[in-house]
Amino acid sequence: MALGRHFFEAWTPRALAALRLITSYLYMQHGTAKLLHVPRLPMFDQLAVLSPIGFAGILEIVGSLLILLGLFTRPVAFILSGEMAVAYFTVHARQGNFFMPALNQGELAVLYCFIFLFLAVAGGGSWSVDALLARKRAGALSSKPR
Repeated sequence: MALGRHFFEAWTPRALAALRLITSYLYMQHGTAKLLHVPRLPMFDQLAVLSPIGFAGILEIVGSLLILLGLFTRPVAFILSGEMAVAYFTVHARQGNFFMPALNQGELAVLYCFIFLFLAVAGGGSWSVDALLARKRAGALSSKPR
């Protein structure tokens, strides 16, 4: 059986949701490592919450929770994409090798930046609170008498 158009139309929103779920779970660990020390990374032991890295940790935890739920996916993903762009330019690119993230340890920042940018455009997929709310709104609009 060849994979036809119907297969891809049915599974693309689900694959998008899976990408959102896995990305948010992995991203959340950056914030919890910074602020909750889970997983424990010694470089964050003395981190002040009211520092730029502490603020990044707050964005990572709160943003990841919202992305995980698929709630306000587009605006939150846009903010997190910007956070990762800032991280790349202020931390990784300063180490040199601007166009070689593998050499300045910036690969994750670049990948997260573009995955979140994609989610900002594409939305949360079929398994999201956003999709549930959209279905409810559509149902409410279709049941109103005209």
